[in-house]
Amino acid sequence: MIRAFLALELPESLRPGLTLVQAELKRSRADVRWVAPGNIHLTLKFFGNVPDDEIDTLAAAAREAAAETAPLQLQVTVAGAFPSPNAPRVVWLGLGGDLLPLTQLFYRLEKAYATLGYPPEGRAFNPHLTLGRVKSPANRDKLAQLLAKLPPVDWPPFEVKELTLFQSVLSPKGSTYTPLRVIPLG
Repeated sequence: MIRAFLALELPESLRPGLTLVQAELKRSRADVRWVAPGNIHLTLKFFGNVPDDEIDTLAAAAREAAAETAPLQLQVTVAGAFPSPNAPRVVWLGLGGDLLPLTQLFYRLEKAYATLGYPPEGRAFNPHLTLGRVKSPANRDKLAQLLAKLPPVDWPPFEVKELTLFQSVLSPKGSTYTPLRVIPLG
């Protein structure tokens, strides 16, 4: 069995900025499990544990859906949190740019994977980059205050030309992601 997910990888040029945003939010001393900047990505579908022999099928479905989507121009926008910035549980950075084609791609993928037995997410697509997950209420109010003060991000747009099907291996030191298949857009 392979723990797998499909995602858009970010360019290395964004990693220093992601690190700086996390460093600013870490000043809250909130009890957050921060995602390593090298592991931050835009998840399109989390599959969980799948049989090894299903990887090619998952990649083929992604390839078919991705063929209809030209490369995307995306841009990191503002910080936020789920369920709300005042009660953060998941801290994230939002995305702007080619959101309509990205959303259309997401729903084509959901439809393709539903036919393979992977149920749809069941909530609206909200493209974001997860920075961290709050583990306890400790200093959560300070984290919310820092989130509210964080100015919008002003980074250059970036191009996404491919999807990546990853293997995720969990360990006490955090997750390790290994690309299994790279699927070009367009």
